[in-house]
Amino acid sequence: MSRMTLDDATIHYDDQGPSDGLPVVLVHGHPFNRTLWAPTAGALVAAGHRVIAPDLRGYGDSSVTPGTVFLSDFADDIAALLDHLGVVRAVVGGVSMGGQIIMEFQRRHPERVRALVLSDTSAPAETEEGKELRNRLADRLLAEGMDGYAGEVIGKMLAPYNVTALPDAAAHVLGMMRATDPRGAAAALRGRAERPDYRPTLAAVRTPVLIVVGADDVYTPVATAEEIHRLVPGATLTVIDRAGHLPGVEQPERFNAALLEFLRTRVAGGA
Repeated sequence: MSRMTLDDATIHYDDQGPSDGLPVVLVHGHPFNRTLWAPTAGALVAAGHRVIAPDLRGYGDSSVTPGTVFLSDFADDIAALLDHLGVVRAVVGGVSMGGQIIMEFQRRHPERVRALVLSDTSAPAETEEGKELRNRLADRLLAEGMDGYAGEVIGKMLAPYNVTALPDAAAHVLGMMRATDPRGAAAALRGRAERPDYRPTLAAVRTPVLIVVGADDVYTPVATAEEIHRLVPGATLTVIDRAGHLPGVEQPERFNAALLEFLRTRVAGGA
């Protein structure tokens, strides 16, 4: 694990694989950390790629910025990390909120994007009802902590049948959620509530795009992934069977196979 110090935050990250490999940035969702990507990072490194996986500010080992952290803040942190590492362009991927951060990165830093990987995410701006729910949840997490929330949503983060069928995966996901600082989680929730509509951004993308979704995702179902697929010219859509909102955790071999095939066939060459 390494770290980068900014004016207002310290970002911890993993940088694995050959320095001259194709750089792939993997961005976790809420309320997780970079270890979410461990199975995928291992497969990518074994294939000769360079994998950069940060803890977003407020999550994992990175420092907490209380109040409100916008998706633009997270996106600019990723750009700063690429600058820090001397990486000009990269494949950038994210799951759930991480996918929205990647869309914001595409909006703000399109020249840095070699390809996009969007897993189990959605593009429209938040609804008024959604804003109220996210801000209410932020208040709750600050008042109560993460434990009760984690127990309530584990059967949505993973497909319900995988909570019992994959006890190690369930324990890992629960552990990440419970270890998250409520101040960081709340700040991200408030910022995410104010996100813009990313559909115009996606419609303008001309780099390769992979869209992945768990077949049994209840947060961002297959229909949502299909909407993104219709927006993006030439995008690849892969539905992962026997998975919910986190197919990279629930079905890592299938998820990794889809990602590696995309990198091989759609993102040619090295760094």
